[in-house]
Amino acid sequence: MADVDVDLFVIGGGSGGVRAARIAAGYGAKVMVAEEYRFGGTCVIRGCVPKKLMVYASHVQREIDDAAGFGWTIPTATFDWSTFIANKDKEIARLEGIYQSNVEKTGATTVKTRAVFEDPHTLRLGTGETVNAKHILIATGGAPNHGPVIPGIEHVISSNEVFHLPELPKRIVIQGGGYIALEFACIFAGLGSDVTVIYRGDNILRGFDEDVRAHVRSEMEKDGITILTGCTVTKVDKHRHEFTTHLSSGASIASDQVLFAIGRNPNTANLGLEKAGVALKPAHGGIIVNEFSQTNVPHIYAVGDVTNRINLTPVAIREGHAFADTVFGKKTVKVDHSNIPTAVFTQPEVGTVGMSEEEARATFSHVDIYKTNFRSIKSTISGSESRVLMKLVVDGATDIVVGAHIVGPEAAELIQVLGICVKLKATKADFDATVAVHPSAAEELVTMRTPTARYVREAAE
Repeated sequence: MADVDVDLFVIGGGSGGVRAARIAAGYGAKVMVAEEYRFGGTCVIRGCVPKKLMVYASHVQREIDDAAGFGWTIPTATFDWSTFIANKDKEIARLEGIYQSNVEKTGATTVKTRAVFEDPHTLRLGTGETVNAKHILIATGGAPNHGPVIPGIEHVISSNEVFHLPELPKRIVIQGGGYIALEFACIFAGLGSDVTVIYRGDNILRGFDEDVRAHVRSEMEKDGITILTGCTVTKVDKHRHEFTTHLSSGASIASDQVLFAIGRNPNTANLGLEKAGVALKPAHGGIIVNEFSQTNVPHIYAVGDVTNRINLTPVAIREGHAFADTVFGKKTVKVDHSNIPTAVFTQPEVGTVGMSEEEARATFSHVDIYKTNFRSIKSTISGSESRVLMKLVVDGATDIVVGAHIVGPEAAELIQVLGICVKLKATKADFDATVAVHPSAAEELVTMRTPTARYVREAAE
């Protein structure tokens, strides 16, 4: 390939970069996308999509157990890890092909190689060629962070390697208390592994509503997952095929695998950003951008996890689309990062949007809480002890619902719709005026009429 000039060069073929490339090309821009690993990025290749497939696999035994209460007699089932992994890999390869072909269908060019800055307008490809670009978008995502180096850190796997384990571990130790750590804890527990979670804080899911945190922990512990808080892993020893994980509390745990999922860092290393003059936040904080995803270098932009704003795939997609609309569609589109619904695919699922109770009480003078905790109609027959939590957080002065939180089956599906309600500033009266769908768990959202708690902040004297 000879040296070329393009209107837009995208570094990274993940969700944000691909969306930006497709929209920009649709406006007539000459676009090139460079991806050094696999098109689709973290979400499609080793994140949200394969993880959700693993979640589905881990649900099957629970469904079999529940079936007895409904009169079904099911022979003993067995699970084959290698069959599942092969099927998962086949689906991921199919999606990867779709991601790349969808970009190319718009007329954009894709190259499977690394790209780094030579100067503010020039990229050097891994093949040696250079590309001169009028605009550049950095969409390189993030990478797992293992934290401080400890003895035996080389024995630890990350959320990258966990998708390709040669066999299902009978015992696994997972350090971390956020989305990724807890989702994999529930996945492995559902597939029959003995799971221990280690987290340095006082409780899991830091930043979530306190009732949600307590409820998820309780439900995970009911399922046999051991959760140890207030401690960290200090050392990992390997003895042939077994690992011994040493904790700051003095305890030690034997396992077949050790997974660290304590966070991710923006993927900014070795991109030549210093040659382009792109400014970074301190201490792996990501690329600094304004409300239009523009860096301090006017023609260079960044979207997604590499900016370390809200690290969710749909947010990266929205940012990439807004960038293309603004720069090539001349529409001046800003992304509203408030009230973004999100889900955690633990068992049971978490769905949340808007403020937690704690945030609301720190923001508003009057806060009303509506909360219910119940067994679903399915559980009453299946015999499951799992309970559902639903909670609405209301600004008592305006009656606007400023937060909604669900822990239970299909929470992700429900919170997508509730996200619209919160975005539109629906009031509690609007919820009350909505006719319930019966029988359903969701009807609780519109039948909670009496506050379970009311808070009034005293005025400062």
